[in-house]
Amino acid sequence: MGKLCVPIVETSIERAHIAIKEADRWADLIELRVDYLRSADLVLLLGSCQKPLIVTNRRKEEGGKYRGEERKRLSVLEKAVDLGTDYVDVELAAETSFLKNLIRNREKTQVILSFHDFRRTPSLRELQKLFSRMTRLGADVIKIVPFAGAWEDNLTILSLIPFAKERGQKIVAFCMGEKGKISRVISPLLGAAWTYASLDKNRNSAPGQLTVQELKEIWEKMR
Repeated sequence: MGKLCVPIVETSIERAHIAIKEADRWADLIELRVDYLRSADLVLLLGSCQKPLIVTNRRKEEGGKYRGEERKRLSVLEKAVDLGTDYVDVELAAETSFLKNLIRNREKTQVILSFHDFRRTPSLRELQKLFSRMTRLGADVIKIVPFAGAWEDNLTILSLIPFAKERGQKIVAFCMGEKGKISRVISPLLGAAWTYASLDKNRNSAPGQLTVQELKEIWEKMR
């Protein structure tokens, strides 16, 4: 009914390997959260994944674990592109010259340009302006994920999906938080490229994230 991406949020390479094998049976895509790892051997980890792989090194300001030097953080994404990973996820807030170079110089890798707001859901007008700004940079996939403070915030973010489809732009869009769970379920059914779900409740990567089993069961009941 929709594509499912499973995040890998382990702190060691050994545990990440095990989680990737576990995720293979559920996922359409797998997201390797490098910011959780104490050290990362990208060559080794990329080679162990059977599904399309997203490499993310999320900065702390947008819910990630990375707290080091920004240039070093971004260099991980450049290395992932050089290694030919399927996707890299980079924040709109990163330096504009870096974003332009990354998008310009990609070959096999698709660039996901992402924006997260942990405080609120902007108005649809604000989201459309943000969308237009992101599309001008030329990303392959746009990811916009705000926080749902009210149930109607789900309607606002989901309205962005047909807006993107009309413009031929791949998008991932849903709300975080308890009140945003419904948008995680519905967004792929409206045409979002995929949604995210964790292997279990102790391995989620964002507030309100369902487990793969919960999401699959809901989709099954909706058939």
